[in-house]
Amino acid sequence: MNASALPPRANDPYARLEQRFRRIAHLGGAAAILDWDSAVMMPPGGAEARGNQLSALKLTMHELITDPAVGDLLDAAEAAPPNDPWCAANLGLMRRQWRHANALPADLVEALSHAGHACEMTWRAARQADDFKSLAPSFGHLLGLVRQAATAKAEAFGTSRYDALLDEYEPGGSSAVIDGLFAELEAELPDLLDRIMAAQASAPAAEVPEGPFSVEAQTALGRRCLGLLGFDAEHGRLDVSLHPFTGGVPDDVRITTRYATSDFTRSLMGTIHETGHALYERGLPLRWRDQPVGQARGMALHESQSLILEMQACRSTEFVRLLAGLAQEGFGRADDRTLQPDNLVRLYRKVQPGLIRVDADEVTYPLHVILRYRLERAMIDGSLEIPDLPGAWREGMRDLLGIVPPDDRDGCMQDIHWPSGSFGYFPTYTMGALGAAQLFRAARVALPGLLDAIGRGDFQPLVGWLRQHVHGIGSLDSTDGVMTRATGAPLGTAAFLAHLRGRYLPTA
Repeated sequence: MNASALPPRANDPYARLEQRFRRIAHLGGAAAILDWDSAVMMPPGGAEARGNQLSALKLTMHELITDPAVGDLLDAAEAAPPNDPWCAANLGLMRRQWRHANALPADLVEALSHAGHACEMTWRAARQADDFKSLAPSFGHLLGLVRQAATAKAEAFGTSRYDALLDEYEPGGSSAVIDGLFAELEAELPDLLDRIMAAQASAPAAEVPEGPFSVEAQTALGRRCLGLLGFDAEHGRLDVSLHPFTGGVPDDVRITTRYATSDFTRSLMGTIHETGHALYERGLPLRWRDQPVGQARGMALHESQSLILEMQACRSTEFVRLLAGLAQEGFGRADDRTLQPDNLVRLYRKVQPGLIRVDADEVTYPLHVILRYRLERAMIDGSLEIPDLPGAWREGMRDLLGIVPPDDRDGCMQDIHWPSGSFGYFPTYTMGALGAAQLFRAARVALPGLLDAIGRGDFQPLVGWLRQHVHGIGSLDSTDGVMTRATGAPLGTAAFLAHLRGRYLPTA
């Protein structure tokens, strides 16, 4: 696993492919910064021009990879594959990206880019106004294009349409595997949820700290936590957006959060979540960052890195006790009983079904994801059309979580993924939660003093372990390969369910 291996001679097919994919990566990085700017800084009047810019970049990237010369170079390189394992893995990933690109005609790539950007801009206004009808036309147009892309890729890869889309976010991912994992969770979570809520009902109730909490003070507290976690301010930014996300490139990672002056606790954990993504990007192997093998393996591992910080480490009793002192100091409320350690622990452990996925506790969160997974599969296979989405959403929330959203803003319009054209992404959130629990358990075995270190605000042991076992691997291995190397087993539900029982039902 020598990430610093020297590149091959400049005149061989593989070297020419590296040059080509390096250019593609740099264009992709430029597009990522423009996407970030669209969500954070761009004035509304710039939307049309930005859509044209992004479309031009994506079309140029598509032309670079679908150039017939690339297919010839791949054939030649595969006839005499490189011996270095990083180069060999990189070559296989180049072929995968080439297959994805060649499955779609250029006009469809351009149309998808325009439609996704336009629909996302419409969604921003429609969600604020709780006006699904205003979103439906552009969303329907976008979904039609996504279905075309799914059909073309399914034919190219010999998979179902949904699995062809899933592969963009989780290489080699399979809905059959996801169905199995989700079935195991559905068999356990409802009873576990009932038991946890019953136990919490008989315990002292958590008190929500009373605002207002200024955005300035929240930002300062967030930046202080970023420093503890190891966020590199020389290679990253923290900003505000409608929907928190991580963007940019490994040397310029852009993370965003959102604030509510009435409640700092949610925005803080959102900031910590995005920091996990940023640390993964910064930890990718330097030699290979502009090559497919040096990029993040997939969104299941990416989400595991955000959730290992947000859910596993930073909701631990040890860290929340430290956080209580930081919050008391940051908000000037040393005597506030709601900011005392025991209350914050109860608050961050509170389990209760809610409407909003990003605010959900770790017990109910998988049920939110299962709903979205079912609905997006139905939209892709044509059994669910856009006008029927709000009703299907309300029915699914009632069946899975026992609550019904009063509006579409906090119902089917709450997430940015579908309006931006991202179908196949949602299951990776829960796959990431499973991976986070599995990795954290392995890290605690390897690092016996880990929780004590976290309680002191020292995240170097955990981040160092992740650098070695996840970040620095890039895409050299599959998700299950990375998990098996790091934990001794492929991705599964056992560690996650054991974690929930241990944290929420410790005396059971």
